[in-house]
Amino acid sequence: MNRTSVEEHVNEGDDLNSHLGLRPEGRVERRANRRKARARRGFGCFAGIVSLIVVGALVAGAVVGFGKGRDALEQLFSAPDYEGAGTGTVIVEITQGQSAQSIADTLEKKEVVKSAKAFERVARDDPRSRQIQAATYTLRKHMSAKAALALMLNTAESIRVMRISFPAGKTKAEVADILQRSKLKLPSGAAAAALAKPAALGLPSYAHNNAEGFLYPGTYDVPKGATATTILKLMTTQYAKNAAALDLVNTAKKKGLDPYQAVIVASIIGAETNRPQDYAKVARVIYNRMRAGMKLQMDSTVHYVFARDGGVFTSSEQRQIVSPYNTYKVVGLPPTPIASPTVDTLRAAINPAQGSWLYFTLIDLDTGETAFASTKAEHDANVAKLQTWCAAHKGRC
Repeated sequence: MNRTSVEEHVNEGDDLNSHLGLRPEGRVERRANRRKARARRGFGCFAGIVSLIVVGALVAGAVVGFGKGRDALEQLFSAPDYEGAGTGTVIVEITQGQSAQSIADTLEKKEVVKSAKAFERVARDDPRSRQIQAATYTLRKHMSAKAALALMLNTAESIRVMRISFPAGKTKAEVADILQRSKLKLPSGAAAAALAKPAALGLPSYAHNNAEGFLYPGTYDVPKGATATTILKLMTTQYAKNAAALDLVNTAKKKGLDPYQAVIVASIIGAETNRPQDYAKVARVIYNRMRAGMKLQMDSTVHYVFARDGGVFTSSEQRQIVSPYNTYKVVGLPPTPIASPTVDTLRAAINPAQGSWLYFTLIDLDTGETAFASTKAEHDANVAKLQTWCAAHKGRC
């Protein structure tokens, strides 16, 4: 093609572009736009594929990890747990009809597990938890929830198989004797040796390192491998619970009493009468006589010196003994409790009845009926009633 024809061809093209309303650069723009559109469509497809892959992975991960994730979240949110088998010994009582939630709460309060929710979670996932029996268990402190459940289900190891009863009004020497004669088969002298180490017994600070009066009476389940100290600590722990329920320390102080004095008074009350309706009255007689500077003249404190079990009265010879416990000779309270009081006598000691009584005496040994008097004349009349009863029941007084 010669130069003329080329120029003519170009001019013709220019005329066509002019006719269509397009400029030569418009074609370039259209081509560039088409390339961009194709690129966007390609990238959109690629992004969609990537999104599907990511979502699929997340869903798959959620399905695979749901079980572990649920437990991790539960533990993260209010289900803390200990690790391992725990240490020491904890006595836990499970009662008939107690729910799984209640059992879990009990274990948390006893510091067996770190949280009730942790135990509930383990129990929920283990159908054997429905086999937990109503019993007294020997567990350990700071156990993992799984370990705690396993030990409770292992009843041969965790459920106690022996009980020992300690009647009210026993002295620490009598408690030691009961322990020694029990089926525990303790080494000779083990109970007395345990009492000789009061620091290991969990006594309150006001007990003056003397277990007398703080070995709470009752029936106790014996854990496996129990020693004399183990049982004695169960008794002092029960005393502490009852004293706390009575707010004994604060209540005694409000009444102008040392808490130790309150325990001494409670021990005398229990030794002087067996009728709960008379406990607070006997307490009032004791305080009235102390306030008046009178000797208490309680046969029970003299009985303590002679380790006399049973019997009501003392002889004139016994009342002459030189002893800080002889309240016929010494003004004020004896130096220690004379037996183990109950929660009722403790309550009476810190909440005495209102009255002006200075005397009391039994008038019927069968029923325990006791007469109270504010004057010596009234008291003498009551003593005459006792003498009449004794005359009618020879050999009983």
